[in-house]
Amino acid sequence: MDDPLAPLLIKVAAQDRAAFRKLYHASSAKLMGVVLRILANRSEAEDAMQEIYTRVWLRAAAFDAQKGRAMTWLITLARNHAIDRLRARPVTQDDADLDKIVDLTPRAETRLIAMGEAKRINACIDRLDPSHASALRGAYLSGKSYEELALVGNVPLNTLRTWLRRGLLSLKDCMDER
Repeated sequence: MDDPLAPLLIKVAAQDRAAFRKLYHASSAKLMGVVLRILANRSEAEDAMQEIYTRVWLRAAAFDAQKGRAMTWLITLARNHAIDRLRARPVTQDDADLDKIVDLTPRAETRLIAMGEAKRINACIDRLDPSHASALRGAYLSGKSYEELALVGNVPLNTLRTWLRRGLLSLKDCMDER
């Protein structure tokens, strides 16, 4: 597996500052995008990035190239840190008051539209190959895992994934017809 960041992370684990600099330059733009998308505040995202790279420096030895790619490990670290910061934000009184005032229940018109769309979706699913329809219903309506559905359908996991992909494409085409 070709992973250009893995050797850098391994060197960072050995406290190699030059490797850390290279790792930062190779990954910081991507991680900043992830963090900024979650926190939606540039200043806070920049603060988080400092903390993230401190964690990278301290925890690089925990990276295992056999378990995954270096960028995936870095993104996971950044994402988890950003979510932790988000959760640590205090709830302001204004936010609490707005939750009490705003009625979030759908209006009758919205419910009628949703019911009509649900009927259209069911009609389109009924037009699918039965195996594809069953896979779609199991995965997206019943919340079953792909592994469960493959076992129940007695098919390989990749076959089930193909069914789901083809089913979703057919469903999209059907919904676009109307």
